[in-house]
Amino acid sequence: MIKAIFEYNFLQNAVLASILASIVCGIIGVIIVEKKLVMMSGGIAHTAYGGVGFGYLMGFEPIIGAFIFSACAAVGIGYIKRKGGVQSDIIIGLFWSLGMALGIIFISLMPGYPPDLNSYLFGNILSVTKSDLYLMVVLTFIVVLVVILLYNDWKSYLFDEEFASIIGIKTVFLEYLLLILIAMTIVVLIRVAGIIMVLAMLTAPAASAGLFSSKFKNRMVYAIIFGIIFCMAGLWISYVLNIASGATIVILSVIFCFSLYIIHFVKEKVKMTKIAVNQELE
Repeated sequence: MIKAIFEYNFLQNAVLASILASIVCGIIGVIIVEKKLVMMSGGIAHTAYGGVGFGYLMGFEPIIGAFIFSACAAVGIGYIKRKGGVQSDIIIGLFWSLGMALGIIFISLMPGYPPDLNSYLFGNILSVTKSDLYLMVVLTFIVVLVVILLYNDWKSYLFDEEFASIIGIKTVFLEYLLLILIAMTIVVLIRVAGIIMVLAMLTAPAASAGLFSSKFKNRMVYAIIFGIIFCMAGLWISYVLNIASGATIVILSVIFCFSLYIIHFVKEKVKMTKIAVNQELE
């Protein structure tokens, strides 16, 4: 496959897309896991399907429609959750369903059926185009820049929001900004893992990194490395076996994460058993 990368543009695009997706996935994924926003991210991701359908219907790039709908859903969920007094899981479920329903309606209004629709639903990293890459580069740059510039504020906000508010950090602004960054990250990941499976890419590398380090910065670095490994390995396997790339990447990342949790659980059990034995001997 290494030789093929230098011969085929679509493989070069896929490798670059893997790296970009892993960067935003590692950074935002750690924040999502730490802030317990996994299901909210899923709601934002599935709302993007409405934007994909709208883009197809109106004749512009579906990925741009996905970003518009994701960003609107992110702000909407955040606002209603903060001001409306409605349970967050209800809001997420409603936006989740609404986005998927709108996507189905928009696509049904089209003459014919979009041939590459499945790549937005289930991901197809081998179909990433130059225009997709340009958008991914811009969004990745914005996400990385915002996180770096506000790094200390993010740490305070994530680990003690009340204290952060007391010392003058604008936590409301950070909350809405985080939701927008999640929307950007989802758009970057859509072409890699698809709307249906994007949640696994957001959580698996970050969750795995959390078992290696408790430091915020280290977890982001580990999550990025894991993301690149999962994407490259999944890309290679899907290319060799001619199977779906997005599904392969997700399966590898989930299996790795589960394996780490099992090993961690066994180690903790052994540790607790040794402590109990030592206490009895004393």
